[in-house]
Amino acid sequence: MKKIFISIIFLVAIYSCKEKYLPKVQSSGTGYLVVEGFINSGSGPSTITLTRSTKVYDQSNIVYERNALVNIEGENQEKFSLIEVSDGTYSSASLNLNTNEKYRIHITTQDGKEYVSDFEEVKFTPPIDSISWLRNNDGITIYANSHDQQNNTKYYRWDYEETWEFHSAFMSTLEYTFDPVTGQPNGIDYRNADHQPDTTIYKCWKTTFSTNINIASSEKLSSDVIYFPLLEIPQGDEKLSVLYSIKIKQYSLNQSAYLFYEAMKKNTEGLGTIFDPLPTTLPGNIHCITNPSEPVVGYVNISEEQDKRIFISNAEVPGWNYDSGCQLVLIDNNPDSIVKYGSNLTPTFPNEFRGLLIINFYASGPTCVDCTLSGTNAKPPFWP
Repeated sequence: MKKIFISIIFLVAIYSCKEKYLPKVQSSGTGYLVVEGFINSGSGPSTITLTRSTKVYDQSNIVYERNALVNIEGENQEKFSLIEVSDGTYSSASLNLNTNEKYRIHITTQDGKEYVSDFEEVKFTPPIDSISWLRNNDGITIYANSHDQQNNTKYYRWDYEETWEFHSAFMSTLEYTFDPVTGQPNGIDYRNADHQPDTTIYKCWKTTFSTNINIASSEKLSSDVIYFPLLEIPQGDEKLSVLYSIKIKQYSLNQSAYLFYEAMKKNTEGLGTIFDPLPTTLPGNIHCITNPSEPVVGYVNISEEQDKRIFISNAEVPGWNYDSGCQLVLIDNNPDSIVKYGSNLTPTFPNEFRGLLIINFYASGPTCVDCTLSGTNAKPPFWP
């Protein structure tokens, strides 16, 4: 009995003293060029993002490499220029590259340094067979399904784009009127002459892009077939409150590119606990030809981009039980009450009248009434 009691104390001590582990990483320096993106050999644009490296735990803003000259070069002397479309992001039109040639990226930064990637073969990317999803107690899991009948792909990478429709918790027919001297709300009025809700702030959309590294390999399988759990949406999440869509982009990799992304995934997504792998050197294919000893982070792969989109409606996940957490507050329609209780809230609809005079009204948090504060009311062109 005494041994059991001592064991319990020992276990309690272990779990009560659990702390986040931040490994001491020896950094060789910062400010090195980081190259992200790929050369699209198919019909879509090629996009390369240039940034500068920072310390492992540096939470400062991303340092973009601006005003660089970025070109795609072929062994056959073909040359394609990329234009800076936003800070540090360079893009080209569709290239439809020759699949029998090899290509590389050539970068000249504004300080005059030159960087090139190794010449790489164009990789064929098989189409995405389907996007499937599975409901469980914790939400849903979305899968990317693909195969290569020729058994030549072996290594896969995915990005995705999520878009979902959501609605404000409450419609609004009212808005505040303001004192021209103090600027404080002193009354309410109808938003529209017909006293109808303002639908332009009721229905909105959000779009987000994947930030994690999604890779898989069929190298150890008897056939080149992939069934990959891409992401999970937690039970009750806003994404499935009305209608959700995901567009998945699939790329093929060579083995070297796969090993680079595997190391990158371990370095960026597996830090923080004592059980996580320690950071490793990233075996990229980009080199500084001005200073060969200067480290460069990145791997430029050349392949087609294949994509597919699906929609999932709230009706397909019964019992989803999304809860916005929004509540209504009843406010008297007089300046003192509005300033005291409603100046940080948005009015929704009247509650009590005396003739045509509104005696009191309901209000709620601004994001509970105006969806444009957390999304856009511009309907995406692909939305049904």
